[in-house]
Amino acid sequence: MIGHLRGTLLEKHPNEVIVEAGGVGYQVAISVSTFSSLPNTGTEVRLRIHTIVREDAFLLYGFLSLDEKALFEKLISVSGIGPKLAITVLSGIPVPDLVSAIRGGNVQQLTRVPGIGKKTAERLVVELRDKVDALGGKTAPSTGVPAAAALTAVDEDVLSALVNLGCPRPAAETAIRKARAAGAGDEFEPLFRKSLEMVR
Repeated sequence: MIGHLRGTLLEKHPNEVIVEAGGVGYQVAISVSTFSSLPNTGTEVRLRIHTIVREDAFLLYGFLSLDEKALFEKLISVSGIGPKLAITVLSGIPVPDLVSAIRGGNVQQLTRVPGIGKKTAERLVVELRDKVDALGGKTAPSTGVPAAAALTAVDEDVLSALVNLGCPRPAAETAIRKARAAGAGDEFEPLFRKSLEMVR
């Protein structure tokens, strides 16, 4: 099993990266939080990896922080939450806020994430409330590109992330513009999270 991956960051997208190590390019699924803290392409990156082996697939999930990896593993232990939905949850809510929501039983905050209904949110709280005490971590720094008149490079990344989470493209574009109008700023992660709130 792969638990750690160090190599050259060949490509990065809001939902996945390709890391070259030993002449092999590894495709790794990531969260928005990890994406926003990645170095530039062409440089070295180190990811903590959770490996899932299935009959038809060998899947890698990568994280820059130990807390995020640990929380991912706790999320997928909950009935009804697979790895893809766990990544969506981690993309929708920063680790410290997610831990606070679970500890505090904030079902309303959890249901803002696409794919998380009230019953699933309640199950998360019940099953994980006493298991997240050691977590809480630090929020990773975000990186951003200055805004332009139309969709900027950051807007396009946010759009891609929203579409990958299942949001229709027109609704995602509208949400991004609403988020900007609401003062979300030019950095990827705050803009993404505000836009996610606006998708309704």
